[in-house]
Amino acid sequence: MIDPDTRDRILAEPEVLLDDLAVMQALIGANERAMGSNVVDLRGIAMERLEQRLDKLEDTHRTVIAAAYENLAGTNQVHRAVLHILDPTTFPAFLTALSANVASTLRVEAIRFVVESRAEGDAALSRLSPVVHVAPAGFVADYLSVGRNTPTKSVVLRQAVPSSDMLYGDRAGWIRSEALLRLDLGPGRLPGMLALGAEDPHQFKPTHGTDLLAFFGGVFERVMRKWLG
Repeated sequence: MIDPDTRDRILAEPEVLLDDLAVMQALIGANERAMGSNVVDLRGIAMERLEQRLDKLEDTHRTVIAAAYENLAGTNQVHRAVLHILDPTTFPAFLTALSANVASTLRVEAIRFVVESRAEGDAALSRLSPVVHVAPAGFVADYLSVGRNTPTKSVVLRQAVPSSDMLYGDRAGWIRSEALLRLDLGPGRLPGMLALGAEDPHQFKPTHGTDLLAFFGGVFERVMRKWLG
């Protein structure tokens, strides 16, 4: 027989048992054993399936919440980076902010602003800052497509970073993933590109969304049009 004190407590607070999943599962199991193997408890089977569905719903709920928080964090991150490129009042200060504040905010190890040029004299731009990389015409399309004849997207995320140190210099060995933003620098100008290189191989993956980076690239190219006149 059950202990009288325990029995009285259960009778006084039966909801305690109902709220305890492990206890309820034990009671249902005991009931099924008492009925014998020749009796099928449809109610127990239904409850088991409902529990499985509830577990799946809870997992989905947690996944959705985690994704929402991650998206919000990414939005705030990009917005802070945008403020950093809008603040400077001189071009050198803009390049400094790009290599320091923007890189830190976006959690990347290297940022390169690629400018295509047909004139050798434009190479002087690269002496303004290590962030600026002057490249020959056609470099952006080739780098984005890795030499393949494929349509060029405005934002490319990839983990297979080209092994050449042409773009990232002495940091090339550390870069494991990159985000590449194709830039329209205005009428009469060759296309540009903003390259964000990360040491984390999972920071930029082809399966990630690109809306926020596309927004950042749109702001960046408009700021650059102002600086380039």
